[in-house]
Amino acid sequence: MFLIFGFLLVFYLFRASITPGTVLILLAGRFMGKRVVFLKQLTSGLLLVTGPFKINGVPLRRVNQSYVIATSTKVDISGVNVDKFDDKYFAKEVEKRKKKTEGEFFEAEKEASLFWFAYKKEDQKAVDASLIKSIEGVPDLKAYLAARFSLKSGMKPHELVF
Repeated sequence: MFLIFGFLLVFYLFRASITPGTVLILLAGRFMGKRVVFLKQLTSGLLLVTGPFKINGVPLRRVNQSYVIATSTKVDISGVNVDKFDDKYFAKEVEKRKKKTEGEFFEAEKEASLFWFAYKKEDQKAVDASLIKSIEGVPDLKAYLAARFSLKSGMKPHELVF
């Protein structure tokens, strides 16, 4: 993946073990230990993943590939449309600030957050619906994605095969 910043050409290496449909284990952050499905790589080099939300509560998110472990489990994502998801989709929109009275301030904040929440919620439902169809076709995959990964005493992480 190439990105051009001014005169600087940045090349993002992509791990060969991570292909669309691969089940990944998140290593850090709010959803640490959760298993997610990799959908695509964004232009910034980040990975687009989802739980799906209905199964394990992980929404559509961007994750750095340094913070995931790729497993050998694959999910068929041919029916999932991820064309509209890019880095702009996840970026915060910055608006010019104008002076408001106290009442206008709280009303405007509620309306903006509700619109954005509903917009992302519909996108999440659309991705989940097509992804869950392919997950239910594989026995025990739904339970596997719902289970959290953790190390028990005596387990040696360097000897585990994912």
